[in-house]
Amino acid sequence: MRIRSLGVIDDAVVELSPGFTAVTGETGAGKTMVVTSLGLLLGGRADAALVRIGARSAVVEGRITVPESAAAAARAGEAGAELDDGALLISRTVSAEGRSRAHLGGRSVPVGLLAELADDLVAVHGQTDQQGLLKQSRQRQALDRYAGDAVAGPLAKYTEAYKRLRAVATELEEITTRARERAQEADLLRFGLDEIAAVEPRAGEDVELAEEAERLGHAEALASAASVAHAALAGNPEDLEGVDAGTLVAGAQRALEAVRAHDPALAALTDRIGEVGILLRDVAGDLAGYADDLDADPLRLAAVEERRAALTGLTRKYGPDIAAVLAWAEESAARLTDLEGDDERIGELTAERDGLRAELGGLAQTLSQARTEAAERFAAAVTAELASLAMPHARVSFDIRQTEDPDGVEVGGRTVAHGPSGVDEVELLLAPHPGAPPRPIAKGASGGELSRVMLAVEVVFAGTDPVPTYLFDEVDAGVGGKAAVEIGRRLAKLAKSAQVVVVTHLPQVAAFADRQLLVAKTHDGTVTRSGVKVLEGEDRIRELSRMLAGQEDSETARAHAEELLETARADG
Repeated sequence: MRIRSLGVIDDAVVELSPGFTAVTGETGAGKTMVVTSLGLLLGGRADAALVRIGARSAVVEGRITVPESAAAAARAGEAGAELDDGALLISRTVSAEGRSRAHLGGRSVPVGLLAELADDLVAVHGQTDQQGLLKQSRQRQALDRYAGDAVAGPLAKYTEAYKRLRAVATELEEITTRARERAQEADLLRFGLDEIAAVEPRAGEDVELAEEAERLGHAEALASAASVAHAALAGNPEDLEGVDAGTLVAGAQRALEAVRAHDPALAALTDRIGEVGILLRDVAGDLAGYADDLDADPLRLAAVEERRAALTGLTRKYGPDIAAVLAWAEESAARLTDLEGDDERIGELTAERDGLRAELGGLAQTLSQARTEAAERFAAAVTAELASLAMPHARVSFDIRQTEDPDGVEVGGRTVAHGPSGVDEVELLLAPHPGAPPRPIAKGASGGELSRVMLAVEVVFAGTDPVPTYLFDEVDAGVGGKAAVEIGRRLAKLAKSAQVVVVTHLPQVAAFADRQLLVAKTHDGTVTRSGVKVLEGEDRIRELSRMLAGQEDSETARAHAEELLETARADG
């Protein structure tokens, strides 16, 4: 892993070997930056404050060996990433402005993809994880993870049913609480639809009636004008001397007919005059028919105006014209059908809710049984691990309980509160020594005990749900003496089946490492490429002496350091 411009680290390369690697150094030397760097490679949150002052960006690059059959390799392949000799090359860049970019196997990828891969590649644990273990929700998640498919199967079904129950309950509450408003809305819609039905408007009727009213209101003037126009075109039979347009056009046509044969142009004009005569006769006939058909009945005009008034009453309330009124009626009828179906819908939802609550109760009971069975095995395994971590008399157990709630679900003849993960409240208890009552680890465990409980939990997980790499950031906080030796011994044992990286300040832990890395600052307060080095032989003894006594050249500390290394080698 190469780290550039991250915190106090200027440019450094961290070579993590298989087995157990311990990262040590003075306080503030930058050991935690190793953890931070790996966190960034695994999709951790980017923070501009991590970028070294004066640098434009921080860059972390890593090479992680991944078996081609692993789920992480398949997921990376789906994203277009390529393996390099069985390894994934990962790069993460954080700018001084806080922007973040990620690359995987030569491809730019979302940071979230790195987090997905992390679940299958590395388990990271630090002080925040210890505090997280104090939360009951995290303790339940740990138990569920240990239980595996026995809990995962029914929990998936429970979660699906729980989501559906929430949706049904929300809809039912909305319909019930808004019943009065919906009834009022239904009454208004029903009144409007009845009013429209009573008038029975037709599409376009308002336009037709407006035209008819205009015609009837001017019937006499229209009839007189049509008669005069008809007489001008076709003449009046009673006026023998009158000359009309039709007679004049006919005379013009006769005059030309006698000579049209002598000139094609004149023949064409003659034909056009003939067409005019035909058009005049048609128009004259239509005018005669119009005048005959024109209704000047005042009763009809009154009926039209009355109908228009009825339609206007609708357009004032339901739309600017009859087309809009009819559209409102169609939409309102559909809405009224929905509103009138509330009672039926309430019945359907109530039945579904009751069925889901019964289903949840059965699934919750199955979950509780699976958790109870897994809790006994989990607690026994963690207790056995604590015995190898200098807590031989400690006992771990789980308290799995439910809370009575009249609005809950029925489980085993009791009505109990339920949530998205079931009805169980899961709490991890610790009795540190014989005679001590089991107490929640949040109240009954010291800092050192909590560190060992967390390590024991992770070791148990390693046997049931292993990952290739474990990273512990000062998991040995608050521990010393024999307990520290036992933690080092247990980490070395875990390293036989996985890669283990530990950031530690305890020489008892570092002595058990297969490789020890020293992070050291230069005189200007930075960590350069030469500031992270592998300690071997005399250099390792000197560092362990410093960790033991604060003095690298103390003969007593050297002797103790050599003894620790000898003890670790004997165990290995």
